[in-house]
Amino acid sequence: MNRSVLARFALVPLTVGAGLVVPAVPSAAAPASAAAATTEWYVDSANCSNDGDGSASSPFCTVSRAADVVQPGQTVLVRPGDYRESVVITRSGTEGAPITFRAVNGPGRSTTVVKVGKRRGANGNESAFTLRGVHDVVLDGFLAFGEGTAEAVLVDGSSRITLDRLVASEYDAPGAVRITGASVGVTVSRGAFRPGSGLMVDPGVRGALVTASTFTQSGITVRDAPGTKIVGNTLETDCTVAVDVTGTSPGVSIRNNILETATGPLSDAVACEVPSEATAIAVSAGSVAQSVADYNLIEPASGGPLYRWGATEYTNLPEFVAATGHGAHDIAATPWLRSTDAYDRPYYEIAPNSPAVDSADATAEGVSRTDLLDNPHTDDPAKTNTGTGSGYHDRGAVEAQGPVTVKELPIRRKAGGTHLDVTAELSITTAWTTDGPLGKVSRNWSDESNRRVLPLGSEDHRFPRAGRVCEAHQVSLNDFRQFRETPATTCLVLGAAYTPVSPKRVLDTRAGIGGYPTVPIPPNQAVTLPINPLNGVPEKDVSAVVLNVTATQPTAAGFLQVYPEGGPANSSSVNFVAGETVPNLVTVAVLKYSAVVIVNKSSGTVHVVADLQGYYSATGSGFRSVAPLRVLDTRDAGNSTFAPNTGRTLDLTGRIPSGTTAVVLNMTVTGPTTNGVLTVHPYGSAVPTASNLNFVAGQTIPNLVMVPVVDGKVSIQNVSSGRTHVIADLSGWFGGGATDVFVPYGPRRILDTRGAAGEGWPQPPFTSSGVPVSYLDSLNNMAPKPTAVVANLTVTAPTRAGVLTAHPNGSVQPTASNVNYVAGETASNHAIVGVGEGENIVLFNNSSGYTHLIVDQAGYFIDAAS
Repeated sequence: MNRSVLARFALVPLTVGAGLVVPAVPSAAAPASAAAATTEWYVDSANCSNDGDGSASSPFCTVSRAADVVQPGQTVLVRPGDYRESVVITRSGTEGAPITFRAVNGPGRSTTVVKVGKRRGANGNESAFTLRGVHDVVLDGFLAFGEGTAEAVLVDGSSRITLDRLVASEYDAPGAVRITGASVGVTVSRGAFRPGSGLMVDPGVRGALVTASTFTQSGITVRDAPGTKIVGNTLETDCTVAVDVTGTSPGVSIRNNILETATGPLSDAVACEVPSEATAIAVSAGSVAQSVADYNLIEPASGGPLYRWGATEYTNLPEFVAATGHGAHDIAATPWLRSTDAYDRPYYEIAPNSPAVDSADATAEGVSRTDLLDNPHTDDPAKTNTGTGSGYHDRGAVEAQGPVTVKELPIRRKAGGTHLDVTAELSITTAWTTDGPLGKVSRNWSDESNRRVLPLGSEDHRFPRAGRVCEAHQVSLNDFRQFRETPATTCLVLGAAYTPVSPKRVLDTRAGIGGYPTVPIPPNQAVTLPINPLNGVPEKDVSAVVLNVTATQPTAAGFLQVYPEGGPANSSSVNFVAGETVPNLVTVAVLKYSAVVIVNKSSGTVHVVADLQGYYSATGSGFRSVAPLRVLDTRDAGNSTFAPNTGRTLDLTGRIPSGTTAVVLNMTVTGPTTNGVLTVHPYGSAVPTASNLNFVAGQTIPNLVMVPVVDGKVSIQNVSSGRTHVIADLSGWFGGGATDVFVPYGPRRILDTRGAAGEGWPQPPFTSSGVPVSYLDSLNNMAPKPTAVVANLTVTAPTRAGVLTAHPNGSVQPTASNVNYVAGETASNHAIVGVGEGENIVLFNNSSGYTHLIVDQAGYFIDAAS
């Protein structure tokens, strides 16, 4: 009997029940004032929108925009770029929850550094950052430029401010950073001051701290600012004063610094033309009270005074110690500095023979926990410890480090985790004793848009979706001022586990279910079906969904395309002719837009129904494929047809293992006496308002079913007024100790015998063809081979009736069938087929005629235990 004629009378039952997938209601972007909803704001000058909401996916374009909305305890993450703006910070944090602005600098070059400021030539005088009348704010990692004669950073009348890892540059201003206006408790740490006049601490400022910073051809000026601490810095001034304390600034502490005021090469410094201007430490008469200078290392080659203490200059160290009682642990000697070119963030290291090694005062107030490069204090075993406290802190901003060995392991599945949990491990070995972790790693997981910097060690990560996942990292021992050109990248292919659900109707264009109006889909038009959370699993964590999609009441021949929004659309999922009702199972990946698209590829209209069968995610059951096994055939002796509107239990006990959660069955209806619907559902549950097979009288039609199992059983319901034969072929099961997991990889056409321009050859009668399965390469690691493929099998333009059978390459051809067809008709069916030798499956044309074959792959399974 001709299916295309009879099928026009088949109907799908209407329903008004709600499904698991509901239309997404577009929500307005959260107003920037709703700051309590986030802990991080993002800024990206290159990839942003003026309407951005400050999220990682829709960042602000300017730092100023983030400064307008940030709240206490929150962090503004600024991605690399050149921000030509002047940022005025007017919001404050709290002592326990500061506001943080952090530059997410990339490794090395200027193109990966966050630069803020309008630069020379701009009209006006504005600082890159102005903090006025605020408290508890942190600026971290910025390269800041002043405009005109303005400072790069101005802190005015503020308290508990931290300027960390700041690179400050200016052109005509009196100081690259100015602290003024009676500010209290301002810390400048691990900064780099490029050529210019450096740091200014103004009258009325109290308790400022400058630590672990470098000054190139620039210095520190403190004026009428009591209690300032200058600890552990490296200053190279090129014949100018390094530390100049003026006015009345009692209680200044100057400790653990390296001061190079001579000129010429660092390794062979020479005297200055005006030696008197090259004083290393100058403390005015009004500032000597309660002030202290000790544990400093001073290069004496400038020919100028080492100290100007009060009104007296001292050109040699013993004279200064004898006269003032200060500097008992100071050293006047060549510091053996080495300048390291690091693009926008250069720094000075000390050579192994430097007297700065292991000679600082570890107990000095204001000592930084790490050095300029974010490395720990380290004990050189070849040096005698002459410092105070631990004895092995170095003087200056950068700590000497010993030889290290870095061990980098490829990412791997996390033991005991879900199927999408991985571990990356980096370790470092050094023979020297340290007081903290050495080195850092810059890491990107492939599902993250921004780089993160972490201590070396292991890190666990859960990917939201299956597929090829990667980890890229760069290891640095200098806070990423220098780097290797290409990050080390390793990748894995991860699969997702399956969770079956009792069939749920999620789309019916006849009833308005799924958000589509109650009208058929016009020609070449699409329906977008959003994926909402499933059983508490957020849509962003769903790798794929399994839908039974039915085309009904089409007015012209055609097919439905079902594909992930944002993904490829080069396949067919449900083929139909005018007037027929055809179902087909579809496995479709869920990508970043978390939606499925269904397109009517015909010249007429069509109604579409979709029933959710299950989904793949990090948790659920593994899969085991088997060679097709016939588990029900009512045509066999001792069996009987399904009676009208009756159900039957299919007991699979003994054929599937204990703990099975769902089975994959190829269900076939043959010889029905009337039109109807076959529904397969969990044993013991009510018959759902969903269909698996739609048939008309006399028709033979298959469809793949993935159905939950209860006590080893499933239920089959004949929803029709007539009798019918039913055949069931078992293709595999989920759960029961199965370890295969699903990798979405499609839709991807892997076979089309018609050829690109119709030059192909049809499959001859009673012959087989091998079809290579497409699978992901994991790049660095061995790619896991497919154990089974998930695909839509299509027969088109057959010259005779027949059946198509798919099986693993190298296996015995089974008696089961996948696609039943008649001459001249296009028919398709979803299939899960074990993959055999050479990563191939075999298609057998069991017919006396020729036919073209199409295979559209949706994905494949891999063994997660291998």
